[in-house]
Amino acid sequence: MKNVVLLIQIIVSLLLVCAILVQAKGTGFGRSQGFSSSSFTRRGLEKLIFKATFVLAGIFILLAIWQILA
Repeated sequence: MKNVVLLIQIIVSLLLVCAILVQAKGTGFGRSQGFSSSSFTRRGLEKLIFKATFVLAGIFILLAIWQILA
C-alpha cells in the first residue's frame, strides 16, 4: 500500500512541476506570443493550468500527510 501511495505521489509531483514550469512569470500564454492587452485576465488554457496547479499541490500535500500517518 505504501508503494502505491509513493508512486502516485511521484506522478503528482512530476505533473505539478510541469504545471509550474509552463507558467512563465509575468506573461500569459497570449502575451508570450505577441498578443497584448491592457487589462489581462487568465482565460482558457492558462486559467485551466493555473487552477490545476493548486489542485495538484493540494493532492500532493494530502498524499504526503497520508504517507506520514500510514
